Amino acid sequence: MLGRLSALLLSVALSLSAQAQEKITIASGAQGNWETAAAELGRSSGIFKKHGLDVQLLWTQGGGETQQAVTSGSADIGIGLGLAAVMSAYTKGAPVRPVANAMTGPDVYWYVQANSPIKSLKDAAGKSMSYSTVGSSTYIAVLGLQKLYGVDLKPVGTGSPSATYTQVMSGQVDIGWAGPPFGMDQLRKGLIRVVVREAELPEFQNQTVRVMISNLNFIQSRPKALEAFRTAYMEVLDWMYSDPAAVKAYSAFSGISEEIALQVREDYFPRKAVDLNRLGGVDFAMKDAVDMKFIKEPLTRQQQDEFFAHYAK
Repeated sequence: MLGRLSALLLSVALSLSAQAQEKITIASGAQGNWETAAAELGRSSGIFKKHGLDVQLLWTQGGGETQQAVTSGSADIGIGLGLAAVMSAYTKGAPVRPVANAMTGPDVYWYVQANSPIKSLKDAAGKSMSYSTVGSSTYIAVLGLQKLYGVDLKPVGTGSPSATYTQVMSGQVDIGWAGPPFGMDQLRKGLIRVVVREAELPEFQNQTVRVMISNLNFIQSRPKALEAFRTAYMEVLDWMYSDPAAVKAYSAFSGISEEIALQVREDYFPRKAVDLNRLGGVDFAMKDAVDMKFIKEPLTRQQQDEFFAHYAK
C-alpha cells in the first residue's frame, strides 16, 4: 500500500513539474550549423529545461520559412533571419520583431564543383548562384555580391546546405552556398572549391547579419518565457565555448568529427559574434534593404525605436 502511495505521489510530482515547464517552439534554418546548434544543444543538455522551458524545434529551409513560421504563430522564436528582411516584414505590418543577435559578421561561403571553369565571380556571368530562401541573409548577400562584382548572375533559391550540395553536384546549380561546418569535409577532399565569401562584402564585417525574432503576441503575452529563453540561451553559449563536452555534443549532432567541430568554432564563430545583445551596422542594413527594394526608405528614428524595442540588452 505504501509503495503504491509513493508511486502515486511521484507521478503527481512529475506531472506538476511538466505542467510548470513553459512550452515554446523555436524555428531555425541551417540545421547542423554552429550558430543555430545552441537551440538543439540547449534542449538535449537540459539547460532549457533547467530554466523552465519545454522546447520544441522546427527546422526550416532558411530565413524565409523561419519568418513565415513566426509570423503565423507556428513558432514563438525564429533564429537566423536577415536583418533587412525583418525590417521589410515590419514595414509591411507583420507582427514580428528582432529580440536578439544571432550572428554579427560574415561566415557563409559559395562554392563550385572542383572541375568547374568558374574561378571567381568574375567568371560567373549568366551562371546560377544559390541562396537558401527569399528574405534570408544568403539572399541579401547574393544580391550584394552581384552588385559588388558587377556580374549578372541568376540567383536561385536552393534551400538547405545539403539540398544545395545535391543540386550543385548534379549540375542543376552552378554555385552553391554553405556555412561551416557544411562542406568542410568536401573541401578537404577536393570535391568542391570556394569561389567567394560573405566576408568580401565590406559592410558585412561588423554588421548584425542575422537576428532572432519573435511574434509580437508571444513578446507581449509571455514576457517571462522570452526572458527565460534568452537567459538559458546565453548559458548554452557559455557552455559551448568553455566545455569540451559541448564540442563533443555538437560533433554528434552535426555528424562531423570533433576536430572539425572545434575548427568551426575557433575559425568561423568567435564568441563575441553570437552575443545576444550585439547589434551593429543598422545603417548599412537599412541601406541594403532600400537598395534591394525590401523597404522604400530607411526607418525613421521613431520606427527604429519601435522595431528594436524588445531587443536583448
